[in-house]
Amino acid sequence: MKVLAIDTSNFTLGIALINDTQVIGEYTTNLKKNHSVRVMPAIETLLKDCDTSPKELTKIVVAQGPGSYTGVRIGVTIAKTLAWTLKIPLSAVSSLEVLAANGRYFNGLVSPLFDARRGQIYTGLYEMENNVLNTVMEDCNILSSEWAIRLKELKRPVLFVGQDVEIHREAITKVLGNLAVFSPVQLFNSRPSELAFIGLNKTEVDIHQFVPNYIRMAEAEAKWLEQQGK
Repeated sequence: MKVLAIDTSNFTLGIALINDTQVIGEYTTNLKKNHSVRVMPAIETLLKDCDTSPKELTKIVVAQGPGSYTGVRIGVTIAKTLAWTLKIPLSAVSSLEVLAANGRYFNGLVSPLFDARRGQIYTGLYEMENNVLNTVMEDCNILSSEWAIRLKELKRPVLFVGQDVEIHREAITKVLGNLAVFSPVQLFNSRPSELAFIGLNKTEVDIHQFVPNYIRMAEAEAKWLEQQGK
């Protein structure tokens, strides 16, 4: 079983090819460049380097968000197109869940986060048990200070992971103190191979009905609905 994973939900562009027991190939960049013109060439290069043809793929896994609205749409659209064209299953994984997997060896809770501006973050709470990543609190969009207050009630160490952690470090530390642990820079970016393995056993989605999970509406959409009185 060969699985292709695609993650364009943030600045990190990640493509991975795995089978049931190993990472065959993995490509990751962290650049402020347009994913739309880079994803397909990256996929083609990776498959070629791994001596794998598209017809050998048995499943596509995609990071479904939250993250950059444009980035999430690009990855989901390409994943759906590939799955439909190749007539193979498509599975989706939370972008936050993938990032949380970077904290698999931390003895405590893991809170991956992406900046959502104006003091807000996209985050969730996870814990690795017996090499299985479990959801403790569902993904949400929340003020980082309010999130820290919720976590303080648990009275457990929490590892914060992600490129945007530094933006919210002060607000988090002010509430959690020593219970807040911050990951090193090596763990800031999601691993597409983690995405692939998490998605390996995820239930497949309906290709035609599946849509990204933004968690909140784009600002322009929210303003339009407000103007319509909805």
